[in-house]
Amino acid sequence: MEYLGLSYLAAGFGSGLIVFGAALGIGKLATGALEGMARQPELSGDLRTAMIIAAALIEGFTFFALVVTFMLATKAPIEMPAAVEKAPAPVVEQAK
Repeated sequence: MEYLGLSYLAAGFGSGLIVFGAALGIGKLATGALEGMARQPELSGDLRTAMIIAAALIEGFTFFALVVTFMLATKAPIEMPAAVEKAPAPVVEQAK
């Protein structure tokens, strides 16, 4: 029995979680950087550079996680060995 449909469902759910987490991370990153630029405008260049590098690292991790998710979804299912049933012992008639 193959459960390929469930793996597609899990991949969709997993990729949604990955993208949601990345969006939250980049949103918090941008919020912190913009607040820092508003408080100290003279450091805006350094903050912008650090923000772009951090956002690139978050996006790189996100793409890696998405690739792993889809690779797991399209992996061929492993066949489970069937239960080995013992054949009934042959009936041997004894000569009287």
